[in-house]
Amino acid sequence: MEKPEKITGIILAGGRGRRMGGMDKGLVLLQNKPLVQHIISRLEPQVDEIIINANRELAQYQALGFTVLQDDIASIKQEFAGPLAGIQLGLTYGQFDYVLTVPCDSPNLPADLVQRLIQGLIKNKADVAVATSDGSAHPVFCLCKKKVLLSLNDYLAHGGRKVSVWQKNLAYIEVDFTDCSSAFINLNTVEELKALESALIGEHDH
Repeated sequence: MEKPEKITGIILAGGRGRRMGGMDKGLVLLQNKPLVQHIISRLEPQVDEIIINANRELAQYQALGFTVLQDDIASIKQEFAGPLAGIQLGLTYGQFDYVLTVPCDSPNLPADLVQRLIQGLIKNKADVAVATSDGSAHPVFCLCKKKVLLSLNDYLAHGGRKVSVWQKNLAYIEVDFTDCSSAFINLNTVEELKALESALIGEHDH
């Protein structure tokens, strides 16, 4: 099925990478390519516009050729509003009525992520669709309608920071991706990165 709507994709690369030794996670190399580059190659065929939310190394992100947006100063002062700050940027500046968010550290994201989320969203007349696998929700893999921005602004203004709490206040559905649950493994540590690199090398050897 062709996707029925135009979609903005936002890659959330604004975190601090504390468990990665403070490195900027989107720029950490996997198979000699920055993680964010892996995400872009998976995402580009699925969306009509890509925005990167980054708070450091902006020149390196800008060199990738996409719009790069920083969290606004207010949310940085409030000790990083976390992924919600990036979601807010995507909803504010995205050109299209549907906005998809993905983290910068899950390089195997599904090739049919958008197709399945938008089908679920439209079928269930929902405003936000979140990917789940093996019974766990992955709140930053979400597709939402642009109109949810008002509720997000309100939630952030009242000090809310949890992505899933905000989402569940909306017309919310979950879409099951248990058939490809490894796509949602996110790389938080150097060890996890090395393990994935070894697994990928192993796959090429077979």
